[in-house]
Amino acid sequence: MSRTVVITGANRGIGLAFASLYKSTGDNVIALCRQSSAQLDELGVSVITDIDVSTELGLAKMTENLADVAIDILINNAGILRDETLSDFNNQTIIEQFMVNALAPINVCQRLLSNLTAGSKVALITSRMGSIADNDSGGRYGYRMSKAALNAAGKSLAVDLAKRDIATGIYHPGYVQTDMVNHNGDISANVSVSRLVALIDELSLTNTGVFYHSNGDVLPW
Repeated sequence: MSRTVVITGANRGIGLAFASLYKSTGDNVIALCRQSSAQLDELGVSVITDIDVSTELGLAKMTENLADVAIDILINNAGILRDETLSDFNNQTIIEQFMVNALAPINVCQRLLSNLTAGSKVALITSRMGSIADNDSGGRYGYRMSKAALNAAGKSLAVDLAKRDIATGIYHPGYVQTDMVNHNGDISANVSVSRLVALIDELSLTNTGVFYHSNGDVLPW
């Protein structure tokens, strides 16, 4: 049976790979992005542009365009990576990452709450760099803090949505070869997404709110 899958940040990288895989399995894919790409257009999925999930305007347009859409799987994938060190600190880039990486996914879920029903699933694409216990290299202040905040919010979201019979997955995709890391990763977006989709398929109220690596390992907070 065809499902409706909504993906943020779907014009490239992991988001594009999600759109491609779900399209190939016959699902109804709705791709949200600030601007489309040739690769996304070629997939033949529904594309909604000018969706910057970190802005009120973008959230309002998203809500309007999805007003009557029942969502089976909501994938919060949009994210950004900046770099700060103690010697090169930048409050503005840290705030920017918090807005996109931490606050936007929760705003998306809150705005689309009426589109989710019992049995729907929510996926948050986070990073093991948001793990406090796993941090042994320091740096990347804004990215680490914003992803740790997303993890914390994801856990609360899992508790709250479970009351509506909606499961929440919190996923580290792996070190993926995308534009974000100048394609220096150790796995492709397609490999990462095939693993993530398998985890989403297994997502239920019994494992809601667990922080998973795409390889299936449970990561420490």
